[in-house]
Order: sequence, then structure tokens, then C-alpha cells
Amino acid sequence: MKTRDEIARALGDAGYIADGELAIAIALMQQLRRPLLLEGEAGVGKTEVAKALAAVHATELIRLQCYEGLDQSAALYEWNYQRQLLSIQAHRGADADAVEDQIFSEKYLLERPLLAAIRRERSPVLLIDEIDRADDEFEAFLLELLSDFQVTIPELGTIRATAIPHVVLTSNGTRELSDALRRRCLYHYVDYPDIDREARIITTRVEGTSASLALQIARMVECIRKEELRKVPGVAETLDWAAALVGLEVKDLHDAPETVHETLMCLLKTQEDKARVSREVTQRLLGRVA
Repeated sequence: MKTRDEIARALGDAGYIADGELAIAIALMQQLRRPLLLEGEAGVGKTEVAKALAAVHATELIRLQCYEGLDQSAALYEWNYQRQLLSIQAHRGADADAVEDQIFSEKYLLERPLLAAIRRERSPVLLIDEIDRADDEFEAFLLELLSDFQVTIPELGTIRATAIPHVVLTSNGTRELSDALRRRCLYHYVDYPDIDREARIITTRVEGTSASLALQIARMVECIRKEELRKVPGVAETLDWAAALVGLEVKDLHDAPETVHETLMCLLKTQEDKARVSREVTQRLLGRVA
């Protein structure tokens, strides 16, 4: 088992700057072979954890994006009905049992993310993104799959995992998840990074950003997050803003207050928030940035 510092360094090499608690959570996830549930506000970098983990293991990332109404067929497998119908028509008059055996074979199986994850020969990273958007019924189905890592397809039999995937679930907290799901997972809350860590994220992800500018951007974003906003900017928005400022050749925020205000569209995503952070507010917040 790798140490916390080793995991943090490996994630850093993959472009993700993790705190100590997250590094420990990933270490335990790998040791215990348990799913890791990451909860937090949208935009704090939960999905990026899975991407970085796949890079660290040099393995495939398989992503299941959850949404209201998601069902088993969209998440697990479907039959290619159009090809089956064409095959039936082509073999009209042939032995019915032989035709049935043919059309319900691997050739006509459409593999969806969950089935793909348990059929890989090398453990992939399975990202079940925004599980809180799925229905309770789908969550109950997921419990069984995560417990046994096997699925039964009536026409083909039981398919067991060749290699247990590294499972990461994310939730934005839009609804309460079941106790049963939480019990089966390790848990970590992903919060907004502190100023120093966000500055490191900026210098790691946005080429051409000086350490001093990255620190100013991180401080400014922290100030903006403390305003009464409808949509608090996440790390992804911070990176967009940093890239915009670097592209406009801003070296110091205090030297370009008008550019700072005009580019806040990278952070503020509603008309209400843009109106709240007026030029006067921007100037006030800049005054807090060393």
C-alpha cells in the first residue's frame, strides 16, 4: 500500500493537487477495495479525482453520467434490436431455436458503462458521476452490483468481474443518498481548496501563470466566494479565469482592475451574480488582495 504522501505526489504528477485527507481516502479505497463516495459542491473537482486516479494507474476511465430516469438498460446493457430484426428477416424460414441462439449472442450485445467495467481484464476506474441525480430505484440496483461485481444476463448467464474496478461515486448533495449506499462506500467530503492549494492548482493546470499571479487569483476567488452569490464559482471556473488573465497578459491584478472586472464572466454564471459583483464591489475585493 502506498503512503499518503506517495499517493498525493502521484496525483500531483497527474495534475490533481490533493489534500492529505483525500490521499488517505484513496489509499484506503485501494487497500480495502471499497467504492469511494465523494460529496461536495459542484465544481470543486470531484470528477477530476477519478480522471487523475485513472492516469495514476495508467488504466481506462469508464464514466456513467447519472440523470433522472436513468435505468438499467442505459447503465448496464442493451440488445441491438435493429440488427436482431435484420438478422431475423435474413434467416426467415430457418430453425427458430438456431436463430434465437444467434441473435442473443455477444455479437448483438451493446455494452454500457457498468457491464464494460466488470468485463475489463485490467481494473478500470469506474466513475459513477452525480449519483444524487439518479432515482432511488437505480440506486438500489447499483447496491447489488457494487456488492458482488457480477450481473446476470438471462440469455447469456452470469458475468463476473474479471478484475475489480476502482469505483468512484460523486454527489453534489441535491438529494439525500440512502444509508445502504453510504455503508458500502468510503466517504470523503471535497471542499473548496484553501488559498495556497488553489494557487498550486492554478500553476499546475494553467501554463504561464506565475506564482504571484496564481496567489492573487486564489485570494480574489476566495473573496468572491464569500459574497452572497447564487452560484459560487468552483475550481473549474477559477482555472478558466486564470487562463483568460494569462491570455490577456495580465501580470498583476492591481495593474488591470478593468480587465479583472470584465473577465469575471468566467466566474459569475448568472445575471443576478454579475449584478451583485459590480465594479465597486470588484474594486473593494481587489483591495483585500495582497
